[in-house]
Amino acid sequence: MEYYNYIKSLHLIFVITWFAGLFYIPRLFVYHIEAAQKSEPEKTILTDQFKLMTQRLWYIITWPSAILATVFAIWLLFLIPSWLQQDWMLVKLGFVVLLFAYHFKSHLIFKELQRDIIKWTSTQMRIWNEGSTLVLFAVIFLVIVRDAINWIYGVLGIFALAIVLMLGIRLYKKIRSGNPKS
Repeated sequence: MEYYNYIKSLHLIFVITWFAGLFYIPRLFVYHIEAAQKSEPEKTILTDQFKLMTQRLWYIITWPSAILATVFAIWLLFLIPSWLQQDWMLVKLGFVVLLFAYHFKSHLIFKELQRDIIKWTSTQMRIWNEGSTLVLFAVIFLVIVRDAINWIYGVLGIFALAIVLMLGIRLYKKIRSGNPKS
């Protein structure tokens, strides 16, 4: 237990860098998708640059962070196995499973874009970008508040956040349609 705070610190550091990658990669996907609609030579120059940027972000920051966050999380559970008997931890692990599903789907999108296969619009990708935000809010509130959380209000809060995010995306799209350079 003398190493608990070091392990917890490392877990949090890698969770933060993992989320940083998950927040940024869909933004790069948006730019990549929009660049693919431009005329040559701009299209090739930009898409090649976005492929390089996403590859570096994905393989140098995001994947290693996901793996290391998981390793340190397992280590913490090994040190304090009683957490696995607490409801908040089981719900948190459920959100972690959702986060990994989001991560793996983002990986598939990454691989498609690397091969110039575009199945998403930039608006759809902006909406996709909010998935990790919802999981982050849920996990942070769950871990900090733990048993004191009222599950009904918590679930309603996540849905309210999702609605606010969707309205923000719609507002941004409306503003941007008036000023395409923004």
